[in-house]
Amino acid sequence: MLQPITAGFVAAISGFASSFALVIAGFVAVGASDAEAASGLLALCLAVALVNIVGALWLRIPMAIAWSTPGAAVLLAASQNHVSFSNAVGAFLVSAALVILCGLWPALGRAITSIPKPLASAMLAGVLLPICFAPINAVAELPLLAGPIVLVWLILFRLAPRWAVPAAMVVAIVAVFVDAGTGWLGEASIAPALVFVAPTFDPFTILSVGLPLFLVTMAGQNVPGFTVLSTYGYPPSPRFALTATGAGSAAAALFGGHAINLGAITAAIMSGPESHPDPQRRWISTLTNGILYIPLGLAAGVAVALVSAAEPILVTAVAGLAVLGALIASMVGALEDPAHRMTAILTFLVVASGIAPFGIGSAFWGLVAGAVVMLWLGWRRQRESTNS
Repeated sequence: MLQPITAGFVAAISGFASSFALVIAGFVAVGASDAEAASGLLALCLAVALVNIVGALWLRIPMAIAWSTPGAAVLLAASQNHVSFSNAVGAFLVSAALVILCGLWPALGRAITSIPKPLASAMLAGVLLPICFAPINAVAELPLLAGPIVLVWLILFRLAPRWAVPAAMVVAIVAVFVDAGTGWLGEASIAPALVFVAPTFDPFTILSVGLPLFLVTMAGQNVPGFTVLSTYGYPPSPRFALTATGAGSAAAALFGGHAINLGAITAAIMSGPESHPDPQRRWISTLTNGILYIPLGLAAGVAVALVSAAEPILVTAVAGLAVLGALIASMVGALEDPAHRMTAILTFLVVASGIAPFGIGSAFWGLVAGAVVMLWLGWRRQRESTNS
């Protein structure tokens, strides 16, 4: 019994510590106040806890649920668009509704997940690239504070990769104490409150935040999550997974949370042999993971105060280290098919450029540009093959 409980504990701590700073920074980037950011983080934790617990007890499989880390990167990338938080919450709700629709209408789910991999991967890589520059910039600007963060990450990435980012976060916390003292602790709420955010629906924000959030959550999180479950012999339940995470995302959105989804890395921790030799007992790890997210959520006020007290470049540096693996995976996925490399590179460049014509973010324009180029090059190849 102890083994799956330990696996659930490790997955919860490593998952939370690896990316909570990125999630908070994403909320702030789209206009959240400190109270709204704390509420959003708490809402996400409660949604993750509820769906994990219900899924574990109902399905008896280790179907791990997590918040959307690539989705948080989408929010951070939208900072240049001057988005209001109420508009962002409206975009979160649209994204959640699309996920629910995919669960209720399997044909739509198949269509979304069949979006050409070079396009989806290149879009995600373009979103992540500016964030991944942050550790380099941080070391250049604040070498005494950022240098130890990157050094600890590099050492543990070689010795214990699973703990590399959490350890870097611990060093970053120490750096905040060194730089800012302890005064920020007095600003932290011991029991953060859920703050209702009335959504507003702005078409431009939906296109620049909601649609990319939906696509990266589906392609970057849910599809790999289903793959992990299948790999370890657990038949996934797409209808339950998508409707439950979509409903959880919608509920969390009303209190500032962006999205929850199937986990991939945490799923590998909890559904593999290290969780328990008996596959029929591994669901206990997911149950444990869900229960632990409740106290983790109650630390949201302290987490937001910490991020607010830190130098912004330090927060983004840890976020960059956290998504570096996702950048590598998305770049490999974008460029693995030689026939679509030009399409992928153009999509990547448009998204990474950060352009926002008509107030619509670059992630949308990257998808549009990539789709047009893919159709054009595909038509030319088809015509050339027909003429030959």
